[in-house]
Amino acid sequence: QVQLVESGGGLVQPGGSLRLSCVVSGFTFSTYAMRWYRQAPGKERELVAAITSTGGSTNYADSVKGRFTISRDNAKNTMYLQMNSLKPEDTAVYCCRAFNTVGGYWGQGTQVTVSS
Repeated sequence: QVQLVESGGGLVQPGGSLRLSCVVSGFTFSTYAMRWYRQAPGKERELVAAITSTGGSTNYADSVKGRFTISRDNAKNTMYLQMNSLKPEDTAVYCCRAFNTVGGYWGQGTQVTVSS
């Protein structure tokens, strides 16, 4: 069955770094564009970063530009989000999403907490 499993979240101090992973199975990863979303308590879900199916194009929310990097390895069915210079306002549950013209899938999410 379809699975998207995020990992790599945790507690980090401001200014620190984390790398999130999203490992997928049950569908042809290389034919799906991918996105990272996040949702903080009491706030709406926010699109953080997006990458095309080939990895040739990426986009970022203004709030994370220059600090986060999205990437993917189609041979490993895995997408990544490298997060540097983390701020307390980056605290949220981060979820990955796969989508194409037919539909999409969601992961369960991983908690990222930035606090001293």
